[in-house]
Amino acid sequence: MIKKLAVILCGVCLSTSVMAKTQAEFNAYLSDLKQQALAKGYASELVEQAFATATYKEKVVSADKNQPEVKETLESYLPKRAPQWKIDRARKLYAENKDVLEQVAKDYGVQARFIVALWGLESNFGAIQGGHNVISSLVTLAFDGRRETMYKKQLWAALDILQSGHISLDKFKGSWAGAMGQTQFMPTSFNAYAVDYNNDGRKDIWTTKEDAFASIANYLKQEGWNDALTWGRQVQLPDNFDSQYILKRGTKSRKQWLEYWNNSERSLAQWQALGVRRADGSDLPEVDIRAALVMPDDINGRMYLAYDNYKVLMHWNRSYYFATSVGFLADRIGYPKI
Repeated sequence: MIKKLAVILCGVCLSTSVMAKTQAEFNAYLSDLKQQALAKGYASELVEQAFATATYKEKVVSADKNQPEVKETLESYLPKRAPQWKIDRARKLYAENKDVLEQVAKDYGVQARFIVALWGLESNFGAIQGGHNVISSLVTLAFDGRRETMYKKQLWAALDILQSGHISLDKFKGSWAGAMGQTQFMPTSFNAYAVDYNNDGRKDIWTTKEDAFASIANYLKQEGWNDALTWGRQVQLPDNFDSQYILKRGTKSRKQWLEYWNNSERSLAQWQALGVRRADGSDLPEVDIRAALVMPDDINGRMYLAYDNYKVLMHWNRSYYFATSVGFLADRIGYPKI
């Protein structure tokens, strides 16, 4: 018993020692970041106040290193991401916010149902935005070192947001990774796409729905959204279909993914000639649209002909499951009888 207690106490001492060392290293790193921020021209008062809130968050590092790797398929993912209650709520909130949503849709050329779908999937319609101090999260992740350059870039963008007065420091909250507000934008995305739609002088994606809706629409439009198109459609393949036509998987970058997309892309008439049909077995539409053949799982799973707007959704989040879930939810918002 005494031996066991000694081992436990020793472990506690070692853990405390490691934490003390880590905290000391973090403090030194934080001090260096402050000097870099001042050298970049940020106001000294802002730097002092912002970094005074920064603390080392072991839980953030743990969350980053131990993201769950649950084996999913699209069949199991879609019911969890877009269950019937979320579809019902999305339709209800669309109706309640119809005037502003349709004005935003008109102004940006983005169908309102996709704005609502992204709003619902990213933050559960604004209900789940994260309660982490954004500065602490970004400094901790930069300090961790595995993606230091990326998170330092996000940190400077976060200081830009504070310096511009879009939100106060005490309310500057987000996910453990630094994603913020009803849109869950990272700071660089905020600076690139956020909109002050109600003209109150602040781009408020945290509490102002009008700004959140317009920011989502602005992101999609800037990345090439075409409101004359939908996102894609589920299809069925003929027996012994040649897999060379399917969008190749295992890409390491968006650039490579777009190259593979171009290799797969064909007109609907060409896909029809190859034996591809709608999910119900009927012919594809006779319209002049090009599409790539997307396989989220494997040849036995769901298959989709994806249009250019799907590429925009994959720019938002390069995940077939995510992009498909946006289209899936948007369809059920716009077409309740599906």
